[in-house]
Amino acid sequence: MKHRGAIGRRAFLALGAFTALAGQARGARAEPSYPVVRAGERLRFPRDHGAHPAFRNEWWYITGWLSGGRGQELGFQVTFFRNRPGIGEASASRFAPSQLLFAHAALCDATLGRLEHDQRSARAGFGLAQASREDTEVRIEDWSLARGEAGYTAKIPAREFTLSLQFAPQQPLLAQGEEGYSRKGPLPEQASHYYSWPQLRASGSVTQGARARSVSGVAWLDHEWSSEPLAREAQGWDWAGINGADGSALMAFRIRGRDARRFWAGGSLREAGGRVRVLEPGEVDFRPLRWWRSPRTGTAYPVAMAIEVPGRELTLAPLMDDQELDARASTGTLYWEGAVRAAGAGAPYGKGYLELTGYAQRMKL
Repeated sequence: MKHRGAIGRRAFLALGAFTALAGQARGARAEPSYPVVRAGERLRFPRDHGAHPAFRNEWWYITGWLSGGRGQELGFQVTFFRNRPGIGEASASRFAPSQLLFAHAALCDATLGRLEHDQRSARAGFGLAQASREDTEVRIEDWSLARGEAGYTAKIPAREFTLSLQFAPQQPLLAQGEEGYSRKGPLPEQASHYYSWPQLRASGSVTQGARARSVSGVAWLDHEWSSEPLAREAQGWDWAGINGADGSALMAFRIRGRDARRFWAGGSLREAGGRVRVLEPGEVDFRPLRWWRSPRTGTAYPVAMAIEVPGRELTLAPLMDDQELDARASTGTLYWEGAVRAAGAGAPYGKGYLELTGYAQRMKL
């Protein structure tokens, strides 16, 4: 309970000043000037591995599957979010919340039958939280994600588990959309800068209680930043990142309208030989196969899904149904983020993650 209380205090310290300043400034300030994501702006590395604090939202997402050596499989998620709220930017005070950082971590262990998860939140600065502009190096207290010559390292001492993992690239990174310009709606500005790193070789250790074990597996990293909120017509999105056993990689998403129909969609398919096909909105179809209702929140999620793209149709089945993540204490969201197996034409295809948002309430960025 002590640790859970500390999380609440961090959230209060990070967001309390945000709320107070917002109330003082409401009606007295103009909307901050956020950069617009534009086509033709090519990604530049290593700079674009780092933070982009002028943009409204940004996240670094790593999901994957791990094996502990006795046949038991684990799913995991590590996510760091950065937000520029546009509050107190003219203030000289170090307490002005000009940049907010959040983090989520989750471990899917089917032997427990429930998701273990934790979260952090803080304003940037004071030696407590930071997001480097030079390369991937994000930290909230003792949680961190950093990139080096050999790949990425995540250190997450969470409430019920500890992740100490390394991720080594086996393939080139994958720029999503048009060289990293990924459309999220019919208007050109409804877009993000977005790249993925599929087929990361994962290794390290997982500790649950007093039990520590060495693990290995495969992971997927997403890094995305933007300024435009979701279109008013949008309710939420479904997203999947699947590492094929043959070395291929599929990313597909659909943004659902408030009528539950497809508002926009996209993705990419990289074949085992390296050929990449960018998926257009009309080429991606998600179809629910089975729903699960959370006993805690009453929210129903389509945890088994069929995804159809040109030349490939996959069915996704969850490692376990209960992978709902309640992040209302940090980012204010309630969503399902789960480890899934993918099969095609009756045969195993690979493993990855499925994200389902906007089922409890409209998703807001």
